[in-house]
Amino acid sequence: MLSKLFAKDGTKSVIASLISIFFGLVVGFIIILIFAPSEAFEGFGILLSGGFYRGTESFSQMIYLSIPIMMTGLCVAFAYKTGEFNIGVPGQYLIGSFVAMYISIRWTFIPDSLVWIVAVLCAGLAGALWALIPGFLKAFKNVNVVISGIMCNYICLLLVIQGIKSTIYNSTGAESMTIPESRSLPRTPLDSLLSTGDSNLRFVVAFLIAVGLCILAWIIMNKTQFGYELKAVGFNKDAAKYAGMNEKKTLILALATAGFFAGVGGALPYLCGSGKTLQITEVLPDEGFNGIPIALLGFSNPIGCIFAALFMGYINVGGNYLQSLNIAVEVIQIITGVIIYFASFTLFIKHVFAKHEANKRKKEEGKV
Repeated sequence: MLSKLFAKDGTKSVIASLISIFFGLVVGFIIILIFAPSEAFEGFGILLSGGFYRGTESFSQMIYLSIPIMMTGLCVAFAYKTGEFNIGVPGQYLIGSFVAMYISIRWTFIPDSLVWIVAVLCAGLAGALWALIPGFLKAFKNVNVVISGIMCNYICLLLVIQGIKSTIYNSTGAESMTIPESRSLPRTPLDSLLSTGDSNLRFVVAFLIAVGLCILAWIIMNKTQFGYELKAVGFNKDAAKYAGMNEKKTLILALATAGFFAGVGGALPYLCGSGKTLQITEVLPDEGFNGIPIALLGFSNPIGCIFAALFMGYINVGGNYLQSLNIAVEVIQIITGVIIYFASFTLFIKHVFAKHEANKRKKEEGKV
């Protein structure tokens, strides 16, 4: 019974992820031990307690931080099913953020109770349209998606900066205006229960949207003809074409759908009533790049992306609380970065499992 369970691909993926996380945590502890030896065990305890360190306050922060990276992770995972590495996710995320903020602030003709719906949908469409650029270039000119994605990231960054200055600029600082609470996501009783003090976070609806899109992506991948074609193109474009599939159309639609997820991910954290603003700096959002380890840790599975994002949110909250021990912010970033880095080793560990099984099978065949 156990041997059959461990032989399943899904079980191997979970075990590989857990091993990667374990080694990441061990190295994180060693780093704390080097920089703060007297507080290493206390600091590691805080890191491990993460999303539960301060009760509902920590838990709500963990959920809030997991929302955007869940969507960017889903973006990377969805595109990867066609064999393409969507490095353009930061740009797709950023343009979604800008569109959502612009609509929420400037489109005053839309009622407050409905504006968030329009903002989220338009943000997703903006991300999808931006993802069409590398999609078309790859499909018709065979331009590498990584190269075109990187170029699109910086073009988008400069366009968004100019867009902020022209439309939603906050004259008191180098940033955008904030979205009024009345035009943010609706506040649920669970938001009120989990929020503490003056916190007005409205993350429950945002989290449900993110999880809902992950489930929808899983259904598309595994239960639809489009999902079958995605995988077929990812395995072998020539074979898919020979079988009668339109590989160019599939590739473009896959990248556009992935861009939609990233655009929605860009909208949600700004609509949560957190007062978050877009900064006028030539720096791409970390949430975009953090989607890559989320997709790797979740093995490009939409459901896996949910749990991977929650884990990353958990670790990041724990890392933030390490500042209470006067551990330098840079050291905290190294610790969380190392854990994320080791999380990317899941594919390597899974490959080791596969190689071990292949050798074991050869030995058994040799005995026969």
